[in-house]
Amino acid sequence: MENHEQNHAFDNNYKLRHSAAHLLAQAVLELFPNTQLTIGPVTENGFFYDFLPEKNFIADDLPRIEEKMREIAQRNDRIEGKEISKQDALALFKNNPFKLELVNGITDATVGIYSQGTFFDLCKGGHVDRVGKVKHFMLTGLSGSYWRADREGTALQRISGVCFGSKEELEQYKTRIEEAQKYDHRKLGKQLDLFTFHEEAPGMPFFHPRGLIVYNKLIDFMRGLQNDVGYQEVKTPLILHEQLWKTSGHYDNYKDNMFFTSVEDITCCVRPMNCPCHIILYNEKPHSYKELPMRISEFGLVHRFELSGVMHGLFRVRSFTLDDAHIFCTPETMEQEIIETLKLIDKAYKPFGFTAIKMAVSTRPQKYMGDLVLWEKATDALKQALEKQGIPYKIQEGEGAFYGPKIEVKVYDTMGREWQCGTVQVDFALPKNFDLSYIDSDQSRKQPVIIHRAIFGSIDRFFGIILENFKGKLPFWLAPIQARVMTITDAQRPYAQEILAALKEHGLRVDIGKESEQISAQIKVAQGENIPWMLVLGNKEMEQKTITLRHLDGKQEFGLTLEDIINRAKTLQKPA
Repeated sequence: MENHEQNHAFDNNYKLRHSAAHLLAQAVLELFPNTQLTIGPVTENGFFYDFLPEKNFIADDLPRIEEKMREIAQRNDRIEGKEISKQDALALFKNNPFKLELVNGITDATVGIYSQGTFFDLCKGGHVDRVGKVKHFMLTGLSGSYWRADREGTALQRISGVCFGSKEELEQYKTRIEEAQKYDHRKLGKQLDLFTFHEEAPGMPFFHPRGLIVYNKLIDFMRGLQNDVGYQEVKTPLILHEQLWKTSGHYDNYKDNMFFTSVEDITCCVRPMNCPCHIILYNEKPHSYKELPMRISEFGLVHRFELSGVMHGLFRVRSFTLDDAHIFCTPETMEQEIIETLKLIDKAYKPFGFTAIKMAVSTRPQKYMGDLVLWEKATDALKQALEKQGIPYKIQEGEGAFYGPKIEVKVYDTMGREWQCGTVQVDFALPKNFDLSYIDSDQSRKQPVIIHRAIFGSIDRFFGIILENFKGKLPFWLAPIQARVMTITDAQRPYAQEILAALKEHGLRVDIGKESEQISAQIKVAQGENIPWMLVLGNKEMEQKTITLRHLDGKQEFGLTLEDIINRAKTLQKPA
């Protein structure tokens, strides 16, 4: 489990950020008194608060609000909490329907109120003792949201910010943000001719030839890892009858995120995930315990409805491919299968430089399906597998899927940012819904467990993450063009064609520079395209049958033979 120091730092950051959210709400009310407050939770690096303003905020309001926050912080009012009766709370918030709904949803006889100066808010607590301790913060954005994330509910405006315990941490965050903007995957995707987005298909990426090379290399890499440990790859339909999703429970729990279509007056769903399809395959015939575990994998295209305001390049799309797999196993082998999946995850992330990996166990949500005893059993299996592997983890209360608890796998990139990628979910509910079974050693009929597993998660999103992680300079094995042959004059073109043909024959992704273009211009273009190797050929190289290798960082190696280049390329063709 996480150590005491980590928990202490987490508590301090939480209190600062929670207090910053209240500070933001107070500043907004002082500037815009007719604004209605809703909720303001803590986030990974900061906080946000959702408001219903009398008149919509604009970006120019943020500096004013931040300045007001600093003014209030200077007052250094004490932050104090107390419990009051629900009846008093209802009277206190009689003009705010959002707070009234929250108070009515509280089952306790009393509710918490926290105040600072003349400001007060409905709150469970977790604050610093004085407002003046909230010093190192900044507002970062204005966006749309919905009350309780229900797109049929009231439209709100969200103001977000970050908050840290020291000026140094805030400055480091600013530097990371500037660097992230510089290497934004959307910018790199266009610059490197990898992918684009178009109004004709919002939230659905168009992968160009170079981008598809990278996309397919990611799939090939994962396919190889899975084949080595006994996964069976399948391909299943994209559109399925709505009854399937009613049986699975997705219809009741996920329909707002699904696309629907009609086929011969029958309502069908464009699949948002692959699990029901794999269950259909499992159910085609009886199974013995000797056949289990059965590991079914698919690089499955799915569609999920996302609001236009939250879509963000490859990170949040409506159409994407999952490196999905479902392990059908016995309850006795469930824990070992989770352990083997954790080992596979570790092996999959290393070639991308993701060595700092964080795990979290997400437990039963408020809206769930299945038996409480089985939920506990599934959650314990996830915890025990992590503990047996010596992997630290934290608990994320209530953040599991509706059909089972899960491990969320988070990685850190070269800019220190956290990304949630892989998931491992234990599911007793869908096997029951679909009446799955296997024949045990005593000839009795038993219900299998399903372990839902994705490692990259979305291939599309992972592509965007690694593009930013490598700052556009993909490693040799993944680069869409690995080498470009360049000539100093056109006299070397025949020799260049020989080199080009030989390298292609050995499986390298290689092309040739433009004819009659100066070598300096060819190098500049190749550097702009982040091509790892530039193979420069002049009269000397042609006469001696050698090659000058110029690397992307400008380093040069002279007098290499074609055999040298091929042998070195072979060592770099596979992920390190």
